[in-house]
Amino acid sequence: MKLRTTLAIVTAAILTITATGCAVQRGQESVGAYVDDSAITTQVKARFIENKLVDAAAISVETLKGTVMLSGFAKNSTERATAESIARGVKGVTNVHNQIAIRP
Repeated sequence: MKLRTTLAIVTAAILTITATGCAVQRGQESVGAYVDDSAITTQVKARFIENKLVDAAAISVETLKGTVMLSGFAKNSTERATAESIARGVKGVTNVHNQIAIRP
């Protein structure tokens, strides 16, 4: 189980780094806030990977100043609600905007 958790965190970290880039743009936020937001995004994605009800590859996670935005596609309303619940449970998350669409 520890190996799976470690693998999930490493995979989520790699996805986050390659998907979001590494530079802070002028006027966006401080480096510290950017790092905090990246850590939140990584934790949310890692928890998605660990959860069997959520397809981590189909849901995008973006974080800005503690607010998490979920987008992508879910198989059903249960998956959509589970993804939101997981995101809300991550330390540092202040708000969640769930823009996940349910596939017809």
